[in-house]
Amino acid sequence: MLPIIALLGRPNVGKSSLFNRLVRQNKSITHDLPGVTRDRIYGEVFEEGVRFAVIDTGGMLPDSEDGGMDRSVFDQATDALDEADVVLFVVDGREGMTGLDQAVSEKIRSSGKPVLLVVNKVDGPEQEAKATVDFHALGFEMTTVSAAHGYGLNSFRERIAELAKPFVTPEPADGPELGLKLCMLGRPNAGKSSLVNTLVGQNRQIVSDVAGTTRDSVDVGFELEGRRYTFVDTAGVRRRTSITDHLEKLSVYRALSSSKRADVTILVLDAMEGLSHQDKRLIAYLAEQRTPFMVAVNKVDLVHKDRMDELREAYGEALRICSYVPVLYISALTGAGTNKILPLAEEIRRECVIRIGTGALNRAMSEATTKHQPPVIKRRRAKFYYLTQADEDPPMFVFFVNDADLVPDAYGKYLENQLRKLLKIKKAPLAAVFRSSHEKKEAERPLNNRQPRLGKSRREMDAANVDKPARAAKPGKSSSSGKASANSKRSAGAKTAASRKKG
Repeated sequence: MLPIIALLGRPNVGKSSLFNRLVRQNKSITHDLPGVTRDRIYGEVFEEGVRFAVIDTGGMLPDSEDGGMDRSVFDQATDALDEADVVLFVVDGREGMTGLDQAVSEKIRSSGKPVLLVVNKVDGPEQEAKATVDFHALGFEMTTVSAAHGYGLNSFRERIAELAKPFVTPEPADGPELGLKLCMLGRPNAGKSSLVNTLVGQNRQIVSDVAGTTRDSVDVGFELEGRRYTFVDTAGVRRRTSITDHLEKLSVYRALSSSKRADVTILVLDAMEGLSHQDKRLIAYLAEQRTPFMVAVNKVDLVHKDRMDELREAYGEALRICSYVPVLYISALTGAGTNKILPLAEEIRRECVIRIGTGALNRAMSEATTKHQPPVIKRRRAKFYYLTQADEDPPMFVFFVNDADLVPDAYGKYLENQLRKLLKIKKAPLAAVFRSSHEKKEAERPLNNRQPRLGKSRREMDAANVDKPARAAKPGKSSSSGKASANSKRSAGAKTAASRKKG
């Protein structure tokens, strides 16, 4: 178990910016608008030979009313405080200490955890005295940094590593395992966060009837029966024309990027609202990107039994472009069907990383092409030479043929389906690529059976020979004498040509 460092403080003091600096990536959304971060966001840091986890939290408002969003954010930050080994109490050096800072400090002090007071937004040593004068009264160990400009960050990282070192426990020889990474994707208010809480068995994510509660891509790790999993809960993806806020655009970009990096994506759809145009676009996007995914139709407990057949038919029609994708009908509220999600994700992952030998591939190709030969196109038929696996995760197979243009799309789809059947790849995306084994030759000219055309002089000579009768030989002259005179004429002509060449 890694030591846990939690970043706590009131809203808009720069906790997310410091978090990104520590993990050295833009993992948490930063914005001038207060209250952007709501859920707990986890990251991992390796500094000075010490590996530890960092938690970014939302701004704490201790006086928030029960049932509101601010109270949910405060409860999430409180859970991070209980989970942490070391607390980084972040304050704003430009504004000085406020009443909210004092209220948060009391909450942190009551935990009894080691605390490092981080005075942020101090851009240089000349500002340290003025920025820290109010915070000495809190009695915490203090340091000054600037998350925006990088001032004091090197010493800040070293000090955090020193604070985390006493809480380090020996790790296995193979290092920490993140396990299977699952991304939750879908429209706003489809029940993604509720499903994560149900699978994890904790209220790790804020759940609200208000659409757009989740704004960032949040990693939630847990362990089940000795197997580790990491859920990535993402913001709801609306239609592009409906997005006017820059913050929401960034959230949607993070959500789609998370689906590309995950091992398996779980597309959560709302059964009550039916299959929308945006749902179809998300399905098409995942299929085009060759993303391993399953469809989880949520809130089926609210659907009448008479409508279930109609619902299944609608989703089956929408998934015709990727008929291999499995569909689960679940309820995050009651837990119905949720026990099938993790085993199904494991099965999809196994098919994605499959590696098949060339011998088995060529036997499968031979069986498929023998069962149904490629069609004849322009009096030519594609000839298949061999098949190989070019890539995995997800698998890609390359057919080498004499001419790739002779393989129509319909026959390529047939071969893809045959590969799924013969190689037992039923739920993972699969790509079949056709490549010409050599440069295509020029198309052969059709045979011409007509008689060759003759020159003009030859035609005239033939016509003259046909019209005129053959001349008879003159008396007194034999054929041998004619031949001799012809030979003499040819020899004379040859001597003349030789003399001209010599001259």
